[in-house]
Amino acid sequence: MNNPVSRRIFFKVSGASAASGALMGAAPVQAAAVWPDRAVAQLAGLRVNVPLPFSYPDATSPCVLLKFGRPVPAGVGPERDIVAYSALCTHMGCPLAYDSAAQTFKCGCHYSQFDPEHGGQMVCGQATTGLPQVQLAVSRDGAIHATGVSGLIYGRVNNIRGA
Repeated sequence: MNNPVSRRIFFKVSGASAASGALMGAAPVQAAAVWPDRAVAQLAGLRVNVPLPFSYPDATSPCVLLKFGRPVPAGVGPERDIVAYSALCTHMGCPLAYDSAAQTFKCGCHYSQFDPEHGGQMVCGQATTGLPQVQLAVSRDGAIHATGVSGLIYGRVNNIRGA
């Protein structure tokens, strides 16, 4: 006696086989990267609206720390007014300059602008994403530490070298 497979059973089995095959071929999950904890500034040395350049998480990653004198989203410090961002444009990796009059980061290559008071969001230009924000922590002695990066630094598949 011939026992034909119903259409419903055929699609269930086919779909399950395809899904399991795709999962078996997927890349293994990487362990979470361990970010370096690096002191980048002292609270006492910061001035309002004066950029402080540093590198994080490695020497090839320029960043800028800013103090605004008023609370900003994700700000740290006693006034919740200190933030830091990657200083590479998310469009093509050109270096950014901080314009203290406009309080924006500007790209001299293709004229993208980013707002550090609002999470590094892109304001105008060729970029399609905001700036990666450096996660900061303040120790009891007033040292400001970089502890991670939210977002992907331009030109990388992973922010931590060798991870």
